Amino acid sequence: MRRLVAILAAAVGGLLALAPGASAQPTPFATPLFGLTTGPTGGLLVADSGQGIVRGHGDSARLIAELPGVTDMDVRTRHSLWALTSGGPENSKLWIVAGGTARPVADLWAFEVRHNPHPALVESNPFDVESLGPDRAVVADAAGNDLLRVDADGTIRLVAVLPNQDVSTANAKRIVGCPEPDDPQNAEICDLPARIPAEPVATSVAIGPDGAYYAGELKGFPAPLHRSRVWRIEPDARNARCGTSSECRVVVRGLTSVLDLHFWNDRLHVAQIDDKSWFAVELGDGVGGSVHSCDVATGSCDTVVSGVPILTAITVRHNTLWGTVNALIPGQADVVRLQDAFGADTRMQSRAVRTPFAASGG
Repeated sequence: MRRLVAILAAAVGGLLALAPGASAQPTPFATPLFGLTTGPTGGLLVADSGQGIVRGHGDSARLIAELPGVTDMDVRTRHSLWALTSGGPENSKLWIVAGGTARPVADLWAFEVRHNPHPALVESNPFDVESLGPDRAVVADAAGNDLLRVDADGTIRLVAVLPNQDVSTANAKRIVGCPEPDDPQNAEICDLPARIPAEPVATSVAIGPDGAYYAGELKGFPAPLHRSRVWRIEPDARNARCGTSSECRVVVRGLTSVLDLHFWNDRLHVAQIDDKSWFAVELGDGVGGSVHSCDVATGSCDTVVSGVPILTAITVRHNTLWGTVNALIPGQADVVRLQDAFGADTRMQSRAVRTPFAASGG
């Protein structure tokens, strides 16, 4: 499957054609936005792939580390971060960021070339990182379809590989307008069989209250509805083949195009880029993303917020859920408050949101 960054970035052209004029208050982002976390001093940190790591606090924002291609970051120590970049053989790396400077730690592309744990193309798109403290981190590789544990000395160990799954092609056919698609280039989609294998596309990882790793699937082409899953993986797992290994099990089903995970109040919050799938976003046919609060013990989920345009990442700051919006659109990408701890509304469009990134400039 194509790298996720390329998949999402390809959507920008179509979305710009549908988007209104530039925002009255331009944001400081070069876009696309992929990662979001709360920094060690309480500010929000944004992985702006077009320039680097941006920190927002109050109504100000500034670039704190130049790192083009960044897809995510997480707190390593009070004065340093783990960060990921993606973008081919030269840029698929884990970094330590401190004092505004980024130092490469591990070459994730080289690991993929040597081992290729998922038997597909040799490709790496490190997309999500979760800190395990100052000495190591766990990485979700969206193109490698796996989880990796990386030590500060550069040692990389395979934790688990997510499996392919046979899925329906109906959603892709519906989106392109089969049997007579508007774009003749999509005619071959109409000729697909009813079901084909889809790659899992490991876009997200979170550490649960139980210490286990929780990994979310985007689900690759044909971008089916309600077939993305969240896996629970034992923290001491090594070379686990999910689907057959006892060290992995599915804890949440029925999701669509998962892009981020975050534990909050012992519940797993799951962000979907669009409830009609990432493929709908790529073709400018999205309906908005959503966040779901899930009990990983039972697999049941409640919708927290929906109708969020191009949602790529979430985090919690001061007991409030924040997320990226319009994350692929230059001039409109932003980070906004999605819901307070006791908020009642579940439609983003029905209420005002405020942003800490109101100031323009980096």
